[in-house]
Amino acid sequence: MKPAQRTISPKWIHAAVWILLLGIPGIMFWDTSFFGLPAAFYLLTTLYHIGLFYFNAFYLYPKLLNKRTWWLYLICLVAIVCLSGFAKVFLLHLLQPGFQYTTFNRRVIFFPLVPFLFASIIYRLVYERIRFERMEKEARAQRLDAELKLLRSQVSPHFLFNMLTNMVSMARLQSNLLEPSLIRLSDLLRYMLYESNEEKIAIGKEIEQIENYVSLQQLRFGEDVAISLSIQNDYPEGMIEPMLLVPFIENAFKHGIGMVKDPFIQISLTVKEQQLDFRVVNNYNPANQSKDRHSGIGLNNVKSRLELLYANNYQLSIDNKNNIYSVHLNCNLL
Repeated sequence: MKPAQRTISPKWIHAAVWILLLGIPGIMFWDTSFFGLPAAFYLLTTLYHIGLFYFNAFYLYPKLLNKRTWWLYLICLVAIVCLSGFAKVFLLHLLQPGFQYTTFNRRVIFFPLVPFLFASIIYRLVYERIRFERMEKEARAQRLDAELKLLRSQVSPHFLFNMLTNMVSMARLQSNLLEPSLIRLSDLLRYMLYESNEEKIAIGKEIEQIENYVSLQQLRFGEDVAISLSIQNDYPEGMIEPMLLVPFIENAFKHGIGMVKDPFIQISLTVKEQQLDFRVVNNYNPANQSKDRHSGIGLNNVKSRLELLYANNYQLSIDNKNNIYSVHLNCNLL
């Protein structure tokens, strides 16, 4: 697990900047005659500028800068600059009676207010941009979460429909394998009920359900279908989206049986160092492919979940050549 990255709070950044600005008069202007202005003037006006920074950024700008009242915002800025100038002159006469203007100290008196106002506008623009991106990110996450929940809710009914169809076939044939098949099915349903709603589950649990599903199908078909299952899990702490792999196997059994000469289904799963390699291969009869409106729900579902959850961290290839259907999924278990 990667250590959590520490970030500096914006509040501390603000505090550091203001402490630096307030410390400048004490550091640079020990001589009270520097620029002909008292050090207390710098301290008081800097406090005023800081207050004005936040007043503009969090009140004037959001309240007045819009299509209807932008002109009023400009008037307020001009008024603030003018009134602040008069207020600073008044303050200087209180702190230093007989104060004399010079060309240079006039700039020091009136100019600093403009950079503070400009900085507050830039700060508000950046603030709004960050807030907008955060809201977009949260909204996107909510949309993805809702979409994922919808996809997950479709897995169980689709899977259950196919399995119950198999059970009906056994019941009609009065197969003595119906009871052990129902027991296997109950294990799968228990997994779907209690585990499939989790965000991620241990890869071992998904493997266990794959083995249950394959065992269930072996009970049904016996030696009529050559079924091979190879599993190697060298990363037991790996986590995976529940019911992500079973639909591929389910699809192989759905289309790899019935009017197929020497049917076979080969399944292999290898997990090493966060990397999952999953393959399913089966033969089929093109004349026996289902074209009903429910066909492909399972595969489309799992493709959508892969894209939502793993994005650029997976590769899925599906080949269909010479009546051989193969699926290869390589996925990084984040």
